[in-house]
Amino acid sequence: MRTSSCRRFGGRLVLAGVASVVALVVTGCGGGGNEGDGVASAGGDKTGDKASTSASSELADYVEAQRKWVGCLRGEGFDAPDPDTKGNVDLGDASKWKRDPKALKAQEKCSNLLVPVPESVEKAQQPELTKEEIRKNQQYAKCMQEHGAPDFPDTGADGRMLDITWDSTSAGAKRATRTCGPIIGIPSDAPTPQG
Repeated sequence: MRTSSCRRFGGRLVLAGVASVVALVVTGCGGGGNEGDGVASAGGDKTGDKASTSASSELADYVEAQRKWVGCLRGEGFDAPDPDTKGNVDLGDASKWKRDPKALKAQEKCSNLLVPVPESVEKAQQPELTKEEIRKNQQYAKCMQEHGAPDFPDTGADGRMLDITWDSTSAGAKRATRTCGPIIGIPSDAPTPQG
């Protein structure tokens, strides 16, 4: 299952997708809005390009699913804002999302409404990497695989990981992270995931 895309902006948590139910159910966003409230529409762009139409349709479907999820959260007493035109929901302070009893109850009750971020939406939100960033990501993936994390994902031609599913908690993965982290700017003495 794909994990969610989470972004921090000045201590605020912005969720853009789904989370698998690992430690806590997080991400996605949706709300009980009406169809005509100005959030992404699939019908507005008539470029004739099938891929563009498909991506627009996926975006509209994703935003609508996020709205339903937010509507559920609100129904459970957690005040969540509407998703933006890309399906992102700014939930504010991340600690509230992880500790507030209303938020935790709402997450549990509404987890069945979480949907994965469509690949076309995820890719559209990612800036293109420079040649240097692509080289570093490829070097990092190879290093991780050679130093204890053989299941670490390969990178595509665009420098992005092809799959994000790997065991980051094994002793080998922790060792590889310490060894290879400096390639992408992670200090070798940074904390490693606890397992």
